[in-house]
Amino acid sequence: QLQLVESGGGLVQLGGSLRLSCTASGFTLDYYTIGWFRQAPGKEREGVSCISNSGGSTYYAESVKGRFTISRNNANNTIYLQMNSLKPEDTAVYYCAADYPTTVQRMCRSVSSAMDYWGKGTLVTVSS
Repeated sequence: QLQLVESGGGLVQLGGSLRLSCTASGFTLDYYTIGWFRQAPGKEREGVSCISNSGGSTYYAESVKGRFTISRNNANNTIYLQMNSLKPEDTAVYYCAADYPTTVQRMCRSVSSAMDYWGKGTLVTVSS
């Protein structure tokens, strides 16, 4: 079965950290641009961070620059999102997606759901 599976979400206090993982099964992520998206209750989905297939290009939303870091390990078919200095406004369901061919800017700014693969999401809750 071809799928993306997110993990690492949970409840954390203001200023805390979490690391999200996105692992592919049934296919290799080597050729895909990968993105992390989030959707908070009552809000539209937004692109948080995206990374190119080589890892050489990254994109961050202004709201997370300097706090979040995206990385990938193609050897274990996993993408990571390290989230530091978390704020209550970071509370959302976080989804990873894979798409090809695209650029990090195009993927993260896309309002379309037409990615090749989506995960089912992991909930991040930041309490104040």
